Amino acid sequence: MTFRLYDTATRGVRDFVPLVEGHAGLYLCGLTVQSEPHVGHLRSGINFDVLQRWLRHRGFEVTFIRNVTDIDDKILAKADEQGTPWYALASTMKRQLDAAYAALNVAPPTYEPAATGHVPEMLELIEQLIERGHAYAAEDGSADVYFDVRSWPSYGELTRQGIDDMEAAGDADPRGKRDPRDFALWKGAKDGEPTTASWPSPWGRGRPGWHIECSAMAGKYLGPAFDVHGGGVDLRFPHHENEQAQSRAAGRPFATYWMHNAWITTAGEKMSKSLGNSLVVSQVLERVRGIELRFYMVAAHYRSHVEFSTEALEEAAVGFRRIEQLLDRLGLGAGREETPAAELPAAFVEALDDDLGTPAAVAVLHDTVREANRLADAGEHDRARERGAAVVAMLDVLGLDPADPAWRATGGDADRETALTSALDSLLGALLAERDAARASKDFATADTIRDRLKAAGIEVEDTPDGPRWSLS
Repeated sequence: MTFRLYDTATRGVRDFVPLVEGHAGLYLCGLTVQSEPHVGHLRSGINFDVLQRWLRHRGFEVTFIRNVTDIDDKILAKADEQGTPWYALASTMKRQLDAAYAALNVAPPTYEPAATGHVPEMLELIEQLIERGHAYAAEDGSADVYFDVRSWPSYGELTRQGIDDMEAAGDADPRGKRDPRDFALWKGAKDGEPTTASWPSPWGRGRPGWHIECSAMAGKYLGPAFDVHGGGVDLRFPHHENEQAQSRAAGRPFATYWMHNAWITTAGEKMSKSLGNSLVVSQVLERVRGIELRFYMVAAHYRSHVEFSTEALEEAAVGFRRIEQLLDRLGLGAGREETPAAELPAAFVEALDDDLGTPAAVAVLHDTVREANRLADAGEHDRARERGAAVVAMLDVLGLDPADPAWRATGGDADRETALTSALDSLLGALLAERDAARASKDFATADTIRDRLKAAGIEVEDTPDGPRWSLS
């Protein structure tokens, strides 16, 4: 089956046909580093991480660019509130973002360009747009430069909107605009802004607008045309619409496919700092391990909105621990010395080939875990281990292999909890075997006593057709 991906521009699932055979060029709009990252921030990073892992598994050479916006109105405003230099705030928040990515085993991109390091490329692109008649400098002496949306007949095609139906662009003072919907390519320096937040340009000192940043960085590292551009669904308009318009107006074909992930919501609303409903990653990781949080997020399809709840997160964590218990039982857990070679189940491959269908892929994972447990219960150790190796292969593709050195690299409580879980599983094995023997001989009083002792210690035992399963209550 050919890998297929939903393309926002055409609103349909399309066969993935790269511009260069055997190579995939990916660009992801990264974060504006203004505050500590919350769970919703990381969804696009995790989704694109699964995408690049799957493409590599399918044999593609991947160039993956994920930018960082480190100069922006919000960064300047927040830094001013805190009485700290804007670049110091951006740097601090970038380190916290890096730590959050690492805690969830989001592999680093091929390159992670920062906006402030690419002002020359942005100026060059703006000049090209002016020369082609698609941009103009404001005549009020503000040094602002705008994209002329009415000069580009295809403006609005990504989100299928007509210009007259759009709201005015709110990214700059409209006084110098020909049309309220024209958007800023360059923002002239304003009184009261720090001098470090501006650069010289042909139109006067200033800084880049948000939209021009991604067009310039994508073009520098992926060329005028590339395969997939992604980001959160909220970026479709105006950000991605504007990126596409200015890039194509400058003669750059830009992205072939547009990939957008849905939100993680709380109380039905997008998780965001402005709404005060964010769940900061560092706080969530006090309740569950990074590998469990990643499992929770990967299990949902990237185009489905996820209503975050502590109950659902804890249920996912318990489910993942059961997977780890199987691997430990078969000697394939975090401490294994080597992994037997295994092919991915056909249903798993089919699921991921169909627009990264991670819910169906995770269902195949659970089915394989149950099968391996049944084989192990029946004493068929070799066949059980074979299925366990398939489980490991699936986890590896999803970035969830407990033996991946990236999980150990995060250090701290996560490693200790993994080790404790493994040790506890070994100790409980003898007790559960004793309980099974008591039940088999119809000594239900002894069996109930063992269960009550475990429950008093905070351990729940569930009797299933596949045998007893334990979890921390």
